[in-house]
Amino acid sequence: MKKSKKHIFNDKIVLITGGTGSFGKKFSKIVLEEYSPKKLIIFSRDELKQFEMAQMPEFKKHEETIRYFIGDVRDKERLMRAFHGVDYVVHAAALKQVPAMEYNPTEAIKTNINGAMNVIDAAIANKVKKVIALSTDKACNPINLYGATKLCSDKLFVAANAYSGDSGTSFAVVRYGNVVGSRGSVVPFFKEKAKEGILPITDKRMTRFWITLEQGVRFVINNFERMRGGEIFVPKIPSMNIMDLAKAVASNCKTQVVGIRPGEKLHELMISVDDARYAKELDDCYVIQPAFQWWSRDNHSTGRSVSDDFSYSSDTNDQWLTIAQLREMI
Repeated sequence: MKKSKKHIFNDKIVLITGGTGSFGKKFSKIVLEEYSPKKLIIFSRDELKQFEMAQMPEFKKHEETIRYFIGDVRDKERLMRAFHGVDYVVHAAALKQVPAMEYNPTEAIKTNINGAMNVIDAAIANKVKKVIALSTDKACNPINLYGATKLCSDKLFVAANAYSGDSGTSFAVVRYGNVVGSRGSVVPFFKEKAKEGILPITDKRMTRFWITLEQGVRFVINNFERMRGGEIFVPKIPSMNIMDLAKAVASNCKTQVVGIRPGEKLHELMISVDDARYAKELDDCYVIQPAFQWWSRDNHSTGRSVSDDFSYSSDTNDQWLTIAQLREMI
């Protein structure tokens, strides 16, 4: 693929935490193929996953550009070393399995909240230019611990712009819904259960926002250029119904309603009514602006203010995926 002529990543050092995850690998592949970074650093805690990633052909051919850095976002000292000389950071590292986080709450706090603070401090200390943190729809009006920790993380990254001072570091957040086929998602789970002939359904009414991995990555990359620092970017993406997904994965299978799991919502929300008073609508997304005096209301001036009673929920969305579209995506 022909590389883009202009992008802020060109000739710069880019680092991604959680770089061996689903998002990290797709992000790395796109950045290496379409842009010309001086260096791409994969920061993660699992040496086996780093080794396996380094052997993949799409990364092996870029071995002069890519670096693998073992570390944990819980370790501030290690982050300080890793961020030295880095221009742009994507913070994708997180503990995100809802049931596991309900049972191990302190671990979620250490990684998702304390880790976020460490990333912020290391970025400011090393004068990183821009940082984008990945969030989740579960951070909006959270009912489980994972969502609560990500809400805390979002607040930390937004507020960090107020005290980054003369470092010049800007922070923003990208919040989106379920990623098609990512590790731990419902699609591989359904595919495995289809072998048994019965798909377990939590609730036939359940809806979710749906985005592909590539769409999520490109949305993050695009926001590096338009962010001012302090925004939460929410892409306009379609919704799907769980029964339609079941038919798309295995139309010949029976379904069995098993009930909603602890910490699970019937519908997902990405912008609440309370967030709406600070939100603007752009062509491809919504921007939740920070409620701080330092934020200029002239930022993203092309955006349109949403109504006071606006909310962005998966059940009232105006975009829906058909069974045929779901089948094509998965």
